[in-house]
Amino acid sequence: MFFIGLTSTMKTAFSPERKPHVDERLILELAGGERRALAELYRQTDSAVYGFALSILKDPHAAEDVMHDTYLKILDSAQSYAPMGKPMAWILTIVKNLALMRLRSAKNETELTADQAAGAENSGDFTAEISDRLLLSKVMRLLTDEERQIITLYAVSGLKHREISSVTGLPLSTVLSKYRRSLLKIKKHLEEEHNEK
Repeated sequence: MFFIGLTSTMKTAFSPERKPHVDERLILELAGGERRALAELYRQTDSAVYGFALSILKDPHAAEDVMHDTYLKILDSAQSYAPMGKPMAWILTIVKNLALMRLRSAKNETELTADQAAGAENSGDFTAEISDRLLLSKVMRLLTDEERQIITLYAVSGLKHREISSVTGLPLSTVLSKYRRSLLKIKKHLEEEHNEK
C-alpha cells in the first residue's frame, strides 16, 4: 500500500494525471522530417525525461539543460532509431548518456563548491510546495543513485524491470534486488516516521 501512494506521489510530482506513453510513430515522423512531431513527443515524454535526468544529476537546472539537449539529440538521431516497440527506452538511453557526459564534464572542470554541494543536496526542494512532494523528496534522498534511478524509471516512466535493465546497463537480477531493497528502505522510513507521530 505504501508504495502505491508513493508511486502516485511521484507521478504527480513529475507529471500531474498522466502516465508516460510514447507513440513510436512520432519518432518515425521526425526521421521523415516532420518537425511538428517533436512537440507531441515532448508532451508525451517530458516528465519522464526530466525525472530521470534529475535522478542522475540531482540538480534541477542541470536536469533542465539535459532535457533540452535530449530533444535536440532526438531530433538529430531520429533517422537512426530502429523501431522495436521500445521508444521510451531509446529516449531514456539518450537522457542517461547526456547526463553522464555532463557529470564527467563537470567533474573534470571543477570541484564542487560548498554552495553547489548544498544545492545538490537540496535538489528536491522543488517538491516543497505540497506535503506529499516533501515526503517524496525526503524518501528519495534515502536511496543510492542507482536505487533512485530504478524507482524513478519504474514509477515515473512506467518501464518494466527488463527495460530498466536495458536503460541502466545493470543486470536484471541487480535491478530487481535494488528495487526490492529500495522498497524496504522506503517502507522502514515511513514506518519510523509514522511511529514518531
